[in-house]
Amino acid sequence: MSTAKALKKVVAAVILDLDGTLIHTDGILGDVLKALLLKYGKQWDGREAQKIVGKTPLEEATIVVEDYELPCSTDEFVTQITPLLYDQFCNIKALPGANRLIKHLSDHNVPLALASNSPRAYVESKISYQQGWKESFSVIIAGDEVRAGKPSPDIFLEAAKRLGIEPSRCLVIEDSLPGVTGGKAAGMEVVAVPSIPKQTHLYIAADEVISSLLDLQPEFWGLPPFDDWIDGTLPLETWHIGGPVVKGFGRGSKVLGIPTANLSTKGYSALLSEHPSGVYFGWARLSTQGVYKMVMSIGWNPYFNNTEKTIEPWLLHEFDGDFYGEELRLVIVGYIRPEANFTSLESLIAKIHEDRRIAERALDIPLYLKYKDDPYLKGSSL
Repeated sequence: MSTAKALKKVVAAVILDLDGTLIHTDGILGDVLKALLLKYGKQWDGREAQKIVGKTPLEEATIVVEDYELPCSTDEFVTQITPLLYDQFCNIKALPGANRLIKHLSDHNVPLALASNSPRAYVESKISYQQGWKESFSVIIAGDEVRAGKPSPDIFLEAAKRLGIEPSRCLVIEDSLPGVTGGKAAGMEVVAVPSIPKQTHLYIAADEVISSLLDLQPEFWGLPPFDDWIDGTLPLETWHIGGPVVKGFGRGSKVLGIPTANLSTKGYSALLSEHPSGVYFGWARLSTQGVYKMVMSIGWNPYFNNTEKTIEPWLLHEFDGDFYGEELRLVIVGYIRPEANFTSLESLIAKIHEDRRIAERALDIPLYLKYKDDPYLKGSSL
């Protein structure tokens, strides 16, 4: 990766959280809660999402029962929701960078523990659908196997004990505030990967805050570095998105001098929630004009403080006019950097042009060039 950092501390083991850190469970939980609350004539609106991140299932149930004033006990609610959750565990996806990180640490024989606030049965079921995960962890410890769950340090201290490594030599990777609090209380180094958007400022206790697992630099902690970056880019498992070009905020051309082709996010909120904010690149096809190199941002654009997550592709070609309403298809092949805030418009523009140069150069590499012929780009309809 291009950004060099000074070594912070040498660690000997890594302790990973599960939900929100390695797997994308927020959407599944939201769907289940929405269906269950409808039976009580209530509408799940996601307002409790921030409250329940990192909590145990019993704590989550207590919050929902109290906040929605449900006519049942917490235990009854847990009994109702548990089978619904189990039915959905097979649909949970690994978060970007999770498989890469687990394989990397396992291949380099770094002692690895999984520490989750979920009950053991939940943990076992969830990871059974993720190939190679169970055997990669030397230790798996769940919330019902310790006296108190996170934010108590108990689960992290027990993980270190079972690994046979001093707590001060362990690195915790967590998405939630309770997890960060527990890791620090255990005397460990903590990297936070916040799962709730635009909440980075709350993670002041963490030793480092990153946007996603794609941005983790193990060498910063004395661990073996990743060796898969190519000319400032990280190859990804390709994914697709498409739709008609819509009018954006009007700032691409007018403010930045960069004509982005905005896509409507309608119908894509679940897909976008699976992918971290940041700068990506790949190939774009306009239905009547051909295939072009493309660099794009996904996220909240901190400089402009967007209120919703957007996708803004920049087709690297000089066009004669607008193409609003035209069908645009994108195949995303790689990652460049996390979303960042900038102190000035000039520094933002300079960075966007640097992203363009990186993408243009990378897309000539055979590894990425071959996706110019991706079948998705050639399809006749979405």
